Amino acid sequence: MDYKRLAEQILELVGGKENVSGLVHCATRLRFNLKDESKAQTDALKKTKGVVGVAKSGGQYQVIIGSDVANVFAPLNELCDLKESRVGEEQKEKKSKVATAIDTLSGIFTPILPALTAAGMLKAVLSLLVAFKLVASSDQSYQILNFMGDATFYFLPILLASSAAKKFKCNPYLAMMLGGILLHPNFVNMVSASKESGEAIRLFMIPIYNASYSSSVIPIILAVWFMSVVEPIADRISPKAIKFFSKPLITILVSGVVTLSVLGPIGYVISNYIATFLRAMESYGWLVSMILGAVFPLLVMTGTHYAIVPVGINNRMTMGYDSMVYPNNLASNVAQGGATLAVAFKSKVSEIKQLAMSAGITAVCGITEPALYGINVPYRTPLYSAMAGGAVGGLFVGLMHVKNYSGGSPGLLTLPSYIGGDSLRDLLFASIGAGIAFVVAFVICFILYKDPKEALEGDGKEKDSVSAENKSTVETEKTETFVSKEDCAQPASDCDMVCSPVSGNVIPLSEVKDEVFSQGILGNGVAVIPDEDVIVSPVNGTIVSIFDTLHAVGLLADSGEEVLIHIGLDTVKLGGKYFKALAKTGDRVSVGTPLIQVEFDKVKEAGYDTVTPVLVSNTAVYRSVTGETGKHVKAGEPVIQVQK
Repeated sequence: MDYKRLAEQILELVGGKENVSGLVHCATRLRFNLKDESKAQTDALKKTKGVVGVAKSGGQYQVIIGSDVANVFAPLNELCDLKESRVGEEQKEKKSKVATAIDTLSGIFTPILPALTAAGMLKAVLSLLVAFKLVASSDQSYQILNFMGDATFYFLPILLASSAAKKFKCNPYLAMMLGGILLHPNFVNMVSASKESGEAIRLFMIPIYNASYSSSVIPIILAVWFMSVVEPIADRISPKAIKFFSKPLITILVSGVVTLSVLGPIGYVISNYIATFLRAMESYGWLVSMILGAVFPLLVMTGTHYAIVPVGINNRMTMGYDSMVYPNNLASNVAQGGATLAVAFKSKVSEIKQLAMSAGITAVCGITEPALYGINVPYRTPLYSAMAGGAVGGLFVGLMHVKNYSGGSPGLLTLPSYIGGDSLRDLLFASIGAGIAFVVAFVICFILYKDPKEALEGDGKEKDSVSAENKSTVETEKTETFVSKEDCAQPASDCDMVCSPVSGNVIPLSEVKDEVFSQGILGNGVAVIPDEDVIVSPVNGTIVSIFDTLHAVGLLADSGEEVLIHIGLDTVKLGGKYFKALAKTGDRVSVGTPLIQVEFDKVKEAGYDTVTPVLVSNTAVYRSVTGETGKHVKAGEPVIQVQK
């Protein structure tokens, strides 16, 4: 593959280097910070050879490449030519606090993942050597390999300081100096002496907390954030004639003292409280593990897993092991691999088989993005199967209190990271949990998966040559003509219709600015941009649930469709404001029965998107669920065709 050419194509399709304000990569993705995401040609990117998929989450525009991502990143980074002088030119996008936090954590932890993975794998290999009595703990070979593996964890504050400095836009070398201050042997010795003698450490009259910061996470992040505040102040107050040395002096002196006396202790206490809380939660760990094992794919898609990964790292640094994050992540990753490999074995489409086989193998080894975005999300059944397998596998490792000792990318290759203590117990149960997750996901997916009809029809056949004019005409007719039961390809009894819950313009789910809807994770359907204030029932059936916040309604149609109406995006945050219930859970309804009255004008003024997805959440049980888009409809007119 011509990686340079692919990099050029990607850069052009994200809006050119002028639109890129930041770029990093993880194991499988290019993570862009774009000045204007509307300039990115997402559909064209998804169709680009070498691109597995595109995701938008946590304030980042993510292009999924797979295991070749580093080869694409290198020429792309050169083409972007990101310089420090350009950092201040970034047009700041309005983000939620949660999105900002996730973006920050992602930017800090993503660059150091290779070092963490290398250290974890090295420790895992060493554990195997000891387990098979190839080396003894007293051997010099063991000691050398051990400190090589420990180096990343011991000096973690320095690594985090470098990446945090880039994220907080301050000098990375001064930030690493802060990390070095926390880890300096003289300070470490002073802390040890203080704990033994009971005498406080003081800098003149300022008390210094006697905490040990090796392998810590939170203190250095707080320290670098504070330094990013101090550095511009130091720049402003420093006279030009002496700024070269006065600016760094003021920055490091103020930041260093405040870190040692205030921020470091705060971070140390927070880390210990988290560890204490998680120890207390271990008796309920099976429930947390089951839930996380099921939802981890969704967390990856939204980028929120970056808010959880540091918890696992903090656990290992404070308790010596992690039983809350990595074990259930192992179950989830292997389950995704199992579901994807089931597709590889069952699919009759050569392209799907090839992609699923390679992505499945990669997933069981710990890298799930090719499987997630290439197979599981597009075909949904593998995703649901993987979530089921992850839940069962997560439940097992939670019940067995499986402990991870050295991290690494959760997968079969890092199973030795579960070797610790005086036995191979955790390794045994981690392996069993991974096996359970794999088998459950594989079996469910193999039973339920069906190749998409269009893929079967197109595989191995040449597409008919159609002129652009005729093609356009055909597409227009398709989107502008509603399908009645009489028009269904199947007999009327095999064809049901779901109507629009509100008057407005109908658009495809793919245009909804929410990954959960646009990628069809919750099912197929359409979205309506409303121009009236009353939401009505789209089917004859029963109201299954009306959320307390009134932003969503679930219905069960008499014909069996499970229908979800989601009124606006993120409107749950309104807490029911501007919404009025006109019906209640359990009510029998027919097409056109009023459900919810919404003051859409006020919802818009509050800053929320009013687009209303309506979808069939049990899509997987039907032959096809297709929406009719591209026109204005009245409430109660058909918009979704369901073929059994």
